[in-house]
This record gives sequence, structure tokens and C-alpha cells, in this order.
Amino acid sequence: MKTINNSTQSTKIFNCFTILFPLFVAVILIMASTDVFAQNRAIEPAARGDNWWGSRFVANIVQMENGKIDLLMIGDSITHGWENAGKKTWAAYYAKRNPINLGFSGDQTQHVLWRLEHMPLNKINPKAAVIMIGTNNIGSNLSTPKETADGIKLIVEKLEKQYPDIKIIVLHVFPRDEKPDGKLRKKVDEINKFLPELFKSNKNVKLLDINKVFLAENNILPKAIMPDSLHPNEAGYKLWAEAIEPALVEIFGK
Repeated sequence: MKTINNSTQSTKIFNCFTILFPLFVAVILIMASTDVFAQNRAIEPAARGDNWWGSRFVANIVQMENGKIDLLMIGDSITHGWENAGKKTWAAYYAKRNPINLGFSGDQTQHVLWRLEHMPLNKINPKAAVIMIGTNNIGSNLSTPKETADGIKLIVEKLEKQYPDIKIIVLHVFPRDEKPDGKLRKKVDEINKFLPELFKSNKNVKLLDINKVFLAENNILPKAIMPDSLHPNEAGYKLWAEAIEPALVEIFGK
């Protein structure tokens, strides 16, 4: 019977561990740099490096510093588009309410959070905010629908902390893809399913689902409303304004 020397065996185990440990650490570091251990990007404030983005951000700051603002319109390119396809409707519905357009093309929830953290929010005391954000989170495949919904929730919490009396209208993320079985339409629908539970206890938050105004029979998204199956055209912005107007009248009285 062969006798095993415990000291020799321990030395071999130690040597094996010494050799493999750096490899183990390297694997952990690689995993940590991937989505295996990634935190929810949708709730981590992040800036973007585009020059136009920085210039627009500075312009928003100047507007906050220099003027009375009662209405915050917060979002991505869909909100940004009030300055283009929605320009006439914006003038008709919102100009009288001292608005600021905080829509930035391509933004995700984390970018909105960064902007809100770095703007002089103490310079203004708005009565209301309208939030429509999230479609780019799932469009980029960097966030799940649940993570995106959590990002929307954090934006609301940021505004509530800054302005305890503000009235916040959170819009269901608008439909995208022409047909209801489209991959991105399904993801948007999933985001929206999380919202009622997230905001059920927020007394100053009104969650509005106006998506039906954009959809035709069989929940088809018409090109006549959103030509690229994502961004409203002039007719789409008018439908949007008409759909949320009753909620804004409750806040502004006119």
C-alpha cells in the first residue's frame, strides 16, 4: 500500500492554488466588466459626450437661470421633437405655461437623471412636469423593461424631492413598431406594465396611458401618425397635446 506524504500533498495543493489563483482573479475581473455583474444602467446618472448635447444642456441651464418656468417637458427625441414637427402645437398649448423643453434626442433614463442632478433646479419652482422616457433604453438593448421602469421611477423621485408640491404626469412609453407583435412594441408594453405598481403610492403623480390615440384598428401604428414607427409627425403631436390637456388644465386652470 502506497503511503501519501501529507506535507507533499499540501505543497502540491498550495502550488496548484498559487498557479490558478491569478487566473481565477482574472476571470472575476472579466466577468465584472461584463453584464454578469453589471448594475442597472438605467438608474446610474450618466452624461453623453456629444457636442450638441452639451450645448443644449447649457442652453437649458441659461433658461432656468434667466426665466420663470412653470412646466417641465422631460424626455428624449420624442419630446425634443416639440421644437420641430410639434412646433405649432407647442405654441398653441404650452407657450402660455412658461415651459422648458428638456427633451434630448437619444437620451435614456440615466441621461435624464444626470441632467437633473446638474441643472440649477433651485432657480425655478415649476407647477408641473410631463415625463415620456424609456424607449431608448430598450432600443439600445442595454436595459431590460423592468430596469427602464425603475429608471423612470427614480426620475420622478428626484423631482419630488426637489419640488414637494409639483404635479407630475408620467406617460406610458409611446408605442413603436408598426405591428403589435413587433419586438420593440412588446418591450415597450412590458415597461408600461410595471408603471402602475411603481407609482401607486405617489400622491402627486398622474400616470397616463394615451397610446390608444396613436393606434389604428388592430393596434397598428399608422405611418400617418408616426412615419418611422417611433416619432410623431405634426398630426401625432396634436393628438398628444389634446390627450394630456385635461390633466394640465387641472393643474394650471386654463
